[in-house]
Amino acid sequence: MSFSQLSAYEEIVGSGEIGELLALADEIKGISVTHVNSTPTGGGVVEILRSLVPLFRLVGTPCRWEVMQGTDKFFRTTKLFHNLLQGLSLKGGEKITQDMLDEYRRVNDENMKKVDLASDVVIIHDPQPAALVRARGNNKWVWRCHIDLSSADKRTWDFLYSYIGQYDAAIFSLEDFVQPSPLAHYIIPPSIDPLSEKNKELSTQQVKNVFKKLGIPQDRPMLLQVSRFDYFKDPIGVIKVYRQVKKKADCRLILAGGTAEDDPEGWQVLKQVKEEAKGDSDIYILNLPPDSFFEINALQRGADIVIQKSLKEGFGLTVTEALWKARPVIGGNAGGIVLQIKDGESGFLVNSIEEAIDKVEYLLRNPSYGREMGEAGRKVVKDKFLITRHLKDYLRLIGELCS
Repeated sequence: MSFSQLSAYEEIVGSGEIGELLALADEIKGISVTHVNSTPTGGGVVEILRSLVPLFRLVGTPCRWEVMQGTDKFFRTTKLFHNLLQGLSLKGGEKITQDMLDEYRRVNDENMKKVDLASDVVIIHDPQPAALVRARGNNKWVWRCHIDLSSADKRTWDFLYSYIGQYDAAIFSLEDFVQPSPLAHYIIPPSIDPLSEKNKELSTQQVKNVFKKLGIPQDRPMLLQVSRFDYFKDPIGVIKVYRQVKKKADCRLILAGGTAEDDPEGWQVLKQVKEEAKGDSDIYILNLPPDSFFEINALQRGADIVIQKSLKEGFGLTVTEALWKARPVIGGNAGGIVLQIKDGESGFLVNSIEEAIDKVEYLLRNPSYGREMGEAGRKVVKDKFLITRHLKDYLRLIGELCS
């Protein structure tokens, strides 16, 4: 990333925003920052860090990105943490055992020896590396939560809080996710990078070329959901919506996603999605490599309607991406999606399959309304959810912690 790229951001957000960003960076000059997460590929945290860390450096703040290593058992354990923290009841016979908790501590112990945690400020992302805080020195530690804790399982939260309570502060995407505790907390919604390969402008021909490469005709209205293959994203529910809509309006459906190294449940969900879609040649299930940013960009720009029917959602960057591309979005009335969509103006919020069917049918009948909705959504993202605002929030927090 170079200063020419900072100028490119300025063309989008304005000189005032960039000037404020540089002033905040100057106030913490010389303070170093390290971000730590649990996977180098796949998922929204990775996409944020891929742009945010270079932007920290560009404005003069020394910044590193470290990735912890884990075992299969460790990631199975932290996936159960994730599900319980988001309010999902475990299936029959499934539980977190003492052996799994021991593995969680053991893996964090091993990573305490391997991960460089010597920066002035260490920012730990999500539950997987939370126990690394035991390695803290005189530096400042921040726990960044990217998941929906509004109905968190108390036992799981209490276990994690035995570590999180040792931090100087925590960051949440939404006030509703904050758990009662004396720990200082900040509300910082995530963001997208408008200059990244996933969000930069594409020509009509570039979009057409991607659809052709993927073997997807563009001869009918296209519904699209982009997300990891995860129960909380409700891909089966999206297929059910499509099937009912198709009885009245001929259309196609794309479910585009992938798996992440720290999500061992993804392959199981993908298998169930394929089984549900069996026999319908107008459903396209794309298990894309984690670096398919250009392809996702084109799919979102080529879709007539983007769906994100999440049952729980920490934020929903795929909603942000689609809104930035001025697509009409139908999102689950959950978590961070409600920060982005004002129902009926910048998109639709739905609570059920039936509501989603109604809104899809309405937008297919009224494409001009969908275009107006898309433009309104793009403005919301420009005003609130671009990476320059995200970095400003971090710089303010770091300034407060280190003052």
